[in-house]
Amino acid sequence: QVQLVESGGGLVQPGGSLRLSCAATGSSFSLSAMGWFRQAPGKQRELVAHITRGGSTNYADSVKGRFTIFGDNAKNTVDLQMNSLKPEDTAVYYCKMWRLGSGPDYWGQGTQVTVSS
Repeated sequence: QVQLVESGGGLVQPGGSLRLSCAATGSSFSLSAMGWFRQAPGKQRELVAHITRGGSTNYADSVKGRFTIFGDNAKNTVDLQMNSLKPEDTAVYYCKMWRLGSGPDYWGQGTQVTVSS
């Protein structure tokens, strides 16, 4: 049984920074990719950042230059460094890990990020 455990969310003022972390616990597995999504109230869940097993990254246009994703394939962890936060970044953030080969993908439980003065 695999679970993704997230941490690092909270309340921050505009312009501030937060770092989200996500770690897989339980059975070991190999990853093809890891990523972070977010969902604001009344909006669809959207991809924020993605990193492949080989280290290639891509970001939503709205966060380019402000957010950085870090992945560790050996430890099955993925972090999201968020700088210059804006009120529109307020959302529940979810990590996701794509399994290498057949089998299910995994989601974290979500962590709230609120950017407000």
